[in-house]
Formats: sequence, C-alpha cells, structure tokens
Amino acid sequence: MHPSNRQRKNASAMKLVGKLLGLFRVAAGLTQAQLADAVGVQVETIASIEQGRRSLLPDLASRLDQLLETKGALATAVENMPEVDLVPAWAEQYMDLERTALALSWYDNQVLPGLLQNEAYARAVFRNRVPVFSEEKIAIQTASRLERQEILHRSEPPTISFVIWEPVVRLQLVDDVTHVEQLRHLRACAMLPGVSLQILPLNHRAHAGLNGPFTLLETPDYQQVAYSETQRGSLLVCDPDEISILSQKYAMLRAQALSPEDTLGLLDRLLGEQ
Repeated sequence: MHPSNRQRKNASAMKLVGKLLGLFRVAAGLTQAQLADAVGVQVETIASIEQGRRSLLPDLASRLDQLLETKGALATAVENMPEVDLVPAWAEQYMDLERTALALSWYDNQVLPGLLQNEAYARAVFRNRVPVFSEEKIAIQTASRLERQEILHRSEPPTISFVIWEPVVRLQLVDDVTHVEQLRHLRACAMLPGVSLQILPLNHRAHAGLNGPFTLLETPDYQQVAYSETQRGSLLVCDPDEISILSQKYAMLRAQALSPEDTLGLLDRLLGEQ
C-alpha cells in the first residue's frame, strides 16, 4: 500500500519536529542520553523523535521547551502538526503503544476487549465485519489479536483495568459451547496478576460510558494517551484536556461497575445458566 498524501505530510512534519529538537539539543550542549535523563524519558524516545520515527507528544514538548529554553517552539510545532499526527488513522500506532504501556484502562460496550477474546470469539468478530474479510484476512487478523495478548502473561505485566458493559458479556457471537468457553476464558483472565475486571450491570441506573468505548494508556515515559475506535476510523488522543475528561469518565465507570469479586460471581452465575 502506497502512503497517502496525508501520511507523507505527517511523516515530513514529524521529521521537521525531530530536526528542531536535535538542533535545540545540540545548541544546549546535551547528548541524547543527557536530555532523556533530564526530562525523565528513555534515550530511545529522544532518538526516535529526532529521527522522525515517533511523534512528540504535547506534554513532553512543553517540558523540553522549558528545559532547552526554546520559548515554546516545540510545543507550537506540535500544536500545528497535521491532524493525522494528533488523531492518527491507523490502529497500528495504538498497538505499538499497547505493547510498551505501563498501565491500560479499557472500557468496552460493543464487543469484549481484544486482549480478552479467545480464538473462536476473535474469528467471529472479524467474520462479522462489513465489508467482509476473506478467510485469509480473518486468519491473519485473528492471529495478530491473539499475539497481542502476550502482555497479559509477562513475568512483569502492565497494570490493566477492564470495565465491560454486561450486554457485551451476554452477546453470543458464537455457538453455545464456544460461548461457554469464552466466558471461562474471561474468568481466567480476571484471575491473572495485574488484571482487574469489572462488569457494569445492565440494570444500573447510571452509566458514564454511553458515548462509546475507549482506552487510556500510560507510556514508559509516564505520558497519558487515549485511544478510541469509531465506525469509520480510530482516534489517538494526546490533548491533556480530552484525556482528563476520559479519565473522569473511567473513574466514574469503575465506581458504577460491580467490584472485581462481584464480577466473578456474575460470571459464575452466567456459566451456571448454560
């Protein structure tokens, strides 16, 4: 697939911001390692930004401006990046962040979170796509989704919180036997170290997530990023104000949902009904 004009503009803008950062760093007499240490990020982060391989997020841009005394030049450059940089179109950028995240907070009201889907359920999700995927594409997408789940089983996994609306848990995209297997898989995931699973019950009179699903991430540089999928694309959100709103929503959703212990009880009841 050839890059679009929009993608090329975005790549050029990222390279320009990276060159600016490198110029300011050298003028300040700092190495990449020294700058990374001064602002509390990994040296690879600075190197990737300077090479145009990684976006400079607004919060880090402001910290760099202050340290390098560049009078807001980097923050201004980031603020005026093409929209595709601040709101990327490709979910792959999210998956890169997911792989290295220190923490994830995930709310879903449509299908089970990808990290909690077993193989049969994932296949059913992709098989329901419109326009339809070929069987080959379904197999590739399913394998990719299952591969992402390795973060749940690391020796030092990220801290992951899930809030799922009860209708999603009851949604039966597969046959009865496979549905039970998915419920058991969900329960097993809830018992993993670092995982908190809460179900928001169908009969609850308050619901802070009616506008749709979203995920909050904390990067290795302790920056907050949010991700949201829509019918026709995806949004990677870096704006601190927007992230604050989503953080408030997530805190409210956790308060409205069943506790992790009561969630296990609900899953046991659902399994007993099968």
